[in-house]
Amino acid sequence: MAVAYRHFAASEKRKTVEPPAPQISPVLLSQDELKKLAAYKAVEYVESGMVVGLGTGSTAKHAVDRIGELLRLGKLEKIVGIPTSKATHAQAVALGIPLSDLNAHPILDLAIDGADEVDPHMNLVKGRGGSLLREKMVEAASKKFVVIVDESKLVGHLGGSGLAMPVEIVPFCWEFTLKRLEMLFMEAGCVGRLRTAAGDSNQPFVTDNGNYIIDLYFKKDMGDLKAASDAILRLAGVVEHGMFLDMATTVIVAGKLGVTVTNQVGN
Repeated sequence: MAVAYRHFAASEKRKTVEPPAPQISPVLLSQDELKKLAAYKAVEYVESGMVVGLGTGSTAKHAVDRIGELLRLGKLEKIVGIPTSKATHAQAVALGIPLSDLNAHPILDLAIDGADEVDPHMNLVKGRGGSLLREKMVEAASKKFVVIVDESKLVGHLGGSGLAMPVEIVPFCWEFTLKRLEMLFMEAGCVGRLRTAAGDSNQPFVTDNGNYIIDLYFKKDMGDLKAASDAILRLAGVVEHGMFLDMATTVIVAGKLGVTVTNQVGN
């Protein structure tokens, strides 16, 4: 079942940008170190007593590690984490972070997660790690959603990296669903591929929810994102897609010049 969330026209969005805080010897930082910088900056938004959505992926992992560290040091207390995947659940348990779910906490104070692409309007592509449905459910339920990326994830438009825009689908007749997804975006030169399991290209990748993922690749801009989102979600067999439109309240970008924080006005 698709998750409903609000859409706004990109031209209506207003942002405030904090200038980058310069780093010492930034040229020496690896991509993973940049991810860690962004993640640690995001954890500064976490306060004792909060219910926090815990993201999935290589960047979000740093944020979860940091929350666990601050709990262990007594600098954070009474945190409840809502994990967005089985992998994050296991990580949080190992760190001693108390966990719950959306049934017990339908409204979260904050969610922190990475993204695969971020466009100039703070729209996102997520889900290349395979956890897009749970991520969207948790992050749509959060009062604030802080996105953490390194500068390589910035794009002019969604799909602009040439990498996958994932769509989670039911396994039943997946080839039929793949072809219908391709037909939606023929003018954008869309090609769909079934994601396969790591280390076994003969087996499909299976999400935590028991579904498959079709990765869509675009040669051109897909156009109106709201219309694209609605068209995908209308297809029977589609569970959810990896476009997170108008959901991010803060985007933290770590780059060679430092860390830049962009906020939607009012957040």
